[in-house]
Amino acid sequence: MEHARPHRWQPPRLCLSSGKGGVGKTSLAVNLAYALADQGLRVLLVDGDLGLANVDVLLGLSATATIREVLAHDLDPRAALIQVAPGLAVLPAGSGVAELANLPPEDQRHLGRLLEGLCQDFQLVLVDTAAGLGPSVLWFNTWAQYNLVVVTPDPTSLTDAYALIKVLCRAHRRRRFLILPNQVDSEAEGQRTFATLSQVAARFLEVELDYLGSIPADPAVQQGVREQVPFVQVAPKSAAGRALTVLAARVLNSIATCQPPPAADQEEVGS
Repeated sequence: MEHARPHRWQPPRLCLSSGKGGVGKTSLAVNLAYALADQGLRVLLVDGDLGLANVDVLLGLSATATIREVLAHDLDPRAALIQVAPGLAVLPAGSGVAELANLPPEDQRHLGRLLEGLCQDFQLVLVDTAAGLGPSVLWFNTWAQYNLVVVTPDPTSLTDAYALIKVLCRAHRRRRFLILPNQVDSEAEGQRTFATLSQVAARFLEVELDYLGSIPADPAVQQGVREQVPFVQVAPKSAAGRALTVLAARVLNSIATCQPPPAADQEEVGS
């Protein structure tokens, strides 16, 4: 069954990744999706952590179908969508399914066709990937036109973020990355975190890093995670909630002013 309509317009696709786990990336992806939908956009959030899905957990969702069933049974992915808010839908992934985290090239191509057909119903697509350098992480980053890397001031986070950027640059010809420091004590610390990564990248890689601002460490974030609700919805005036609203505007501006890589940059990523 063929669901994609490849000759129609495709919305911008933004992939959120991190070199290291535990940096708050999935929470940011969920809250950014809500903030963008609040601005009147039709947003699709794809859980791209195909082996250890967490978007549904953060939102307290009970998925009846996931990307696993879509691929296994050649379903229209619309059958797996969960409408979580006006203008915002989630495509959940499977959890504890090792083979999904290492999709072979044929399945990558098939998933790409299915997603492109689905994306035509939306104005913006966000993908929350797994952490690290796994095949599904690299594939989603080449499938998306825009790459956002989440980091924290932790040196291991910066080192692993640089490794991710290096692989995407050298092996997959990505040249521009949006950088978002998370869990910072102050905006000054966010700027220092970005500067550290930017200086190393400028020295060794031919890439352009764009600073999106930072998200402060805030008890509202952990409260939202525990209660399975987006902090940008329940605590919009918290420090993190205000920063997320600013972030949404900056993301839209960055996408509007940035030329995406050519379509030929979409590649198969071997397991």
